[in-house]
Amino acid sequence: MKRILLRSGKSPYDVVPLEEALHRDVIATNSGNLIFSDAAHKILETPGTEVVSHGMRAEVAAAGRINEEYDAFVVPLANAFRPSFESGLQRLTRLIGKLRIPVVVLGVGAQTGVTYDPARLKSIEPAVRDFCAAVLERSASIGVRGEFTETYLKGLGFRDVEVIGCPSLFMYGKELAVDKRVEALTTDSRIAVNGSHSAVRSQGLDRVIDHAHARYPRLRFIGQNTSDARQLHWRDLTHPNARVTTIPTHPDHPMYREDKVRVYVDPVTWIDDLRAFDFSFGSRIHGNIAALLAGTPATVLCGDSRTLELCRYFGIPHRLLDGLPQDIDPAQLYEEADFGELTGGHQERFERFTGFLDRNGLENTFTHGDGGAAFEARMRSLDFPAGVRPWNDADLVSLTSRFGWLQHRMTELASDNAQLKRDLARAKAAGKPAAASSGSSVYRRARRAVGGPLRRALQSGRQ
Repeated sequence: MKRILLRSGKSPYDVVPLEEALHRDVIATNSGNLIFSDAAHKILETPGTEVVSHGMRAEVAAAGRINEEYDAFVVPLANAFRPSFESGLQRLTRLIGKLRIPVVVLGVGAQTGVTYDPARLKSIEPAVRDFCAAVLERSASIGVRGEFTETYLKGLGFRDVEVIGCPSLFMYGKELAVDKRVEALTTDSRIAVNGSHSAVRSQGLDRVIDHAHARYPRLRFIGQNTSDARQLHWRDLTHPNARVTTIPTHPDHPMYREDKVRVYVDPVTWIDDLRAFDFSFGSRIHGNIAALLAGTPATVLCGDSRTLELCRYFGIPHRLLDGLPQDIDPAQLYEEADFGELTGGHQERFERFTGFLDRNGLENTFTHGDGGAAFEARMRSLDFPAGVRPWNDADLVSLTSRFGWLQHRMTELASDNAQLKRDLARAKAAGKPAAASSGSSVYRRARRAVGGPLRRALQSGRQ
């Protein structure tokens, strides 16, 4: 059987308790990552292929084991060509450089503004060149998100570049049905809105959300960052994102207090919940793709090239954030949205995507398997945690899981600390230098790790 190693935060079959998921950051800072990695897992899993999650790490020391145990390394990526990811891209390049097996990149994108000006990417050109060269030594071509990234890489001298979009929209193969279930939105409509901290902070999305919140009582904000989820579950405000108080995931926001905010750590529950909504809009591309996969109409508010090129390629209804009226009514976006290009051209785009897989030696479940039936059956047999919701109460049920997890972590870390002390004692007896000082003991790290959540839990209990 062929074995594929897939770069992903976790396997779609891994059911991780909520507190553990937040502690381990299984969504790799953004739950949108799991939308496309879960889709890739499903697509690549065939009767003759086993797909194994690699995690997000890129350890060069693991190259030998990967070469021995796997037949291909598949790397779904989003906006990897951006200055803030340069070191991560370099680590990935070093790992790929040590691999002797095929390496296939699915849907990588370059990130700049909506004018597609590549000037801000100048500083990372050496890292991008090294990455693409390493990949193309091990694959037939590189799959990119859209027109801008294709032009950008060809401008760097690479010719084996194919526009394939993002694997996420091929979660259900050549089938994609998105219909307007109501003639028009009303104040009783269920509407989902999403947005990044940057769009809220610098592009005025907070005022768009506030206007929608005032008009639509059933509006719900869906966050995507790990910091969002920790604000909801732990009221943890230690991350720099907590400085943005105008986003609904912040405890000071009225939508937080009204329980109108969610964050999901599993795509299956995210997509399932969105089936009950009439419309989704906002600046998060995968937040709106989750809605489209649920059959729910969506409009993307584009603030950069990574969202814009995907919308243009797939025919997803979109508007530019720049110049968007701050009192824009979701009902207007809904009325303007046309899904003819999205659904009408989907089969052709799917065939282009599977052709790319074929040329790179990868089978897919829709052509070579059961169309994902076994995958879906297995997913439905698992009990995934519900979406993270705001912590507005202090009843026994809400406290039990939190205190239970904290106690478990304290026990684990205390055990680690005891083992460390034994190791240090043996090293001292053998005349070897100590590997760690008592000032950085596991126990002290335990107090730091759980102290904040514990204090917030106790404070909430007193309120």
